[in-house]
Amino acid sequence: MSTSQEIRVNIGCGGRPLAGYINIDRDDLATLRKRYPATHFPDDTVLANFDIFNLPYEDGSVDEIRADAFLEHLSFVEEPKFFFEVKRVLRKSGRFHFSVPDFEEVCRIWLAAKDDWKDFFRTDVEAIAQQHWFGTHTYAMDNRWGYITATIFGPQFGEGQFHKNCYSEGKIRAICARLGFEVEKVDRFLWKGDRDPMLHAEVVKLV
Repeated sequence: MSTSQEIRVNIGCGGRPLAGYINIDRDDLATLRKRYPATHFPDDTVLANFDIFNLPYEDGSVDEIRADAFLEHLSFVEEPKFFFEVKRVLRKSGRFHFSVPDFEEVCRIWLAAKDDWKDFFRTDVEAIAQQHWFGTHTYAMDNRWGYITATIFGPQFGEGQFHKNCYSEGKIRAICARLGFEVEKVDRFLWKGDRDPMLHAEVVKLV
């Protein structure tokens, strides 16, 4: 939990708002509850609809920023605007935690998978319930034209669910060096334990 002196923000939280953070997303709490009926969102969840490229914080005033599975949704033009805004609002020694799909690993998986297209993408209730993913009905990544395609381009169920960018560990380290951030750790995990291969970075603002 953050103290009254600390400012911690969780940008692009989607259905994963965090206690003790100012959660920033395009949806309000009522919309989240409707979209994720199986998830409990406490009444004291702090959810704000701030402009992520012009955050309402003074220079060097934010202690921590999180952005999980979010940066890949930014366009090429939006990407530097966001990174420089993170740099602006973070205090010296402030921390930035973020995760993105591991595009190098995704490409390896896609090339090794079967070229076995089965069906067009569907968004009807039945298809979603059956994990349709172009007719594969699974989150497995053994078919190029299954869930791995959604990992590359986004699930595309709504306006904010398109992937417009990609990352490797090398790109992450180069961006952080450009911004004056120290990379403390880059590790790998699977989204929700069995899905997209992800990179998780923990970085610190040096100056």
